[in-house]
Amino acid sequence: MVATVWLCPGQGAQKLGMGKDLAERFPAARETLAAIDAGVGFGLSRLMFEGPEQELTATHNAQPAILAHTAAVFAIIGPAVDGAAVAAAGHSLGEYSAYVTAGALTPTEAAALVRRRGELMHHAGTEHPGTMAAVLGLPTAEVEAACHEASRGGAVAVAANLNAPDQTVISGDPDAVAAAGEACRARGAKRVIPLKVSGAFHSSLMAPAANQLRLALERAPLRDPAFPVIANATAEPVREAARARRLLADQLTAPVRWVACMQRAAELAGDGARFIEIGPGTTLAGLLRRIAPGASVVSLGTADEVTGFLEAA
Repeated sequence: MVATVWLCPGQGAQKLGMGKDLAERFPAARETLAAIDAGVGFGLSRLMFEGPEQELTATHNAQPAILAHTAAVFAIIGPAVDGAAVAAAGHSLGEYSAYVTAGALTPTEAAALVRRRGELMHHAGTEHPGTMAAVLGLPTAEVEAACHEASRGGAVAVAANLNAPDQTVISGDPDAVAAAGEACRARGAKRVIPLKVSGAFHSSLMAPAANQLRLALERAPLRDPAFPVIANATAEPVREAARARRLLADQLTAPVRWVACMQRAAELAGDGARFIEIGPGTTLAGLLRRIAPGASVVSLGTADEVTGFLEAA
């Protein structure tokens, strides 16, 4: 049997029409999306299928939409995978999806949590506006040094998403992020790309949201995962619900240590493991190939991709 690691995407993977082909072709996906619609109290799946796109990309809608798409794929693929799941990891909001694959949350429970998470993050971004930018072609240590230079006089600029050895997202106050971006260019970055986000995610500017999210997580019916979920904040496996609650709240103000998460997942899985990205897009598979070039990884987000996987199984 092949050891499996589930990979679950984060915000930015949403797109108009997401999940529609899955719902049309697979009853399990259709039932999962309908349950999530009922749980969040509005037609999320219709928004996913039909838009409007501007509403879909709003943080409080994009986050549950991506989770719903991931959960729909897992409802089809999970029972069909030949081999034991040894770990799961998700990027930012994808960490909640990872707990779905491990049975710690139902899709409906997780969707309600990330809907609340998105609302809190949007509100924090409105109260204290911030921004983010992707830095390409510069080692993370150099990006961190540039952020340190820009964080003077109380301004905030931090390395927020450590996505690949040469891809880091910075987050913080707009002026400080711009200054850090210029410092990264001076240090040899190939590109610095401003991101369309509603706040400075994974920075101290999200502290008010983290405090409120902590209360929501305490009330959530989170169970011990059936297999380890790698925490974004620590890049270590989580096996207990109490620790999961703490780290999911910490995650809002801590960096996403994705490189270390993938390295830790590979250690847990061992040689010959298969990584399966479930949900919209192929971003995590692309990052994994840069972190661990020899890793076996497949992305399953469309009905055709899922069908091809099932036929080959």
